[in-house]
Amino acid sequence: MSSMVAKVVAGAGFTVLAVFLSLRLRLGLAREIGVAALRAGTQLAVVGALIALVFSYPVLSFAFVAVMLATAGVTAGGRVKGLPRARLRALISIAIPALGATGALLLVGAFDFTARSGVPTAGILIGGALAATTLTGRRLLEALVDEAGEIEARLCLGDAARAALQPSVRKSVTTALIPVIDQTRSVGLVTLPGTFVGLILGGASPAEAAATQLVVLLTLVAVELAAGMLLAELTMRALILPGERIAPLQIER
Repeated sequence: MSSMVAKVVAGAGFTVLAVFLSLRLRLGLAREIGVAALRAGTQLAVVGALIALVFSYPVLSFAFVAVMLATAGVTAGGRVKGLPRARLRALISIAIPALGATGALLLVGAFDFTARSGVPTAGILIGGALAATTLTGRRLLEALVDEAGEIEARLCLGDAARAALQPSVRKSVTTALIPVIDQTRSVGLVTLPGTFVGLILGGASPAEAAATQLVVLLTLVAVELAAGMLLAELTMRALILPGERIAPLQIER
C-alpha cells in the first residue's frame, strides 16, 4: 500500500470512528462530521491540483493568492455583519498586513522568492489575519451592546467618542491575540505546529524546520495584531458620526 493510499485510508478510518462515537453518545454530530470530512477531502484534492498548476505556471500564484484573500474577506465580513461595508473592511484588514509581511519575508530572503515558497507563506498569514479579524470584529461589535451603558457614561462625562470606545477596542484586540500568543508560547512543549511537522516529514533538518516555524509564528503574532488593530480602527471610523455620536448597529450574535 502506497503512503498516499495509507493516509486516505487512515483518515477515512478515523472519520468512521468519530461518526460511530457520535452515534453511540447520541451527540447529533454524525452527519456534520461526515459532511465535514467529505468537504475537506474534496476541497484539499481541488486545492492540491490548483497548487500543482501554480507551481508549474508561477504567474498564476497572484491569482491564487487573490482568491484566498477574497475568500477570507467574505468569510470574516460575514462574521461582522453589523459593521457597514463589513466585507470590504475585513478584506482591507486582512490583505494589508498579510501581503505586507509576505513581501517582507520574501525580500529579506527568509523564504525563496518563488511560487512554491510565496503561496504557502501568504496562505498561512492570510489565515492568521482572518482569525484575528473575525475575533476582533465579533468581540468589538458585541461590546457595543454588552458595554453600551459604560460607553454612554464616558460620553456623558465628556470623553470624545474615540476615547469612549478605546477600552472596548483594547479588550477586543487583546482577546483576538490570545490564541496565537498561546500557540507561540507553547510551541514544542504542548504542540508541534504544522509547518514544523511538514518540514520534518519532507526531509528538512530539525534545525531548519525549527527556524522556519519560529519565523512563521513570530510573523503571525505581528500580522494578527496589525489585522485586529486595523479592523478596530476602521470600525471606529465607521461608528463615529459628526457631533461625537456613535452610530447604532444591529448586532447578529
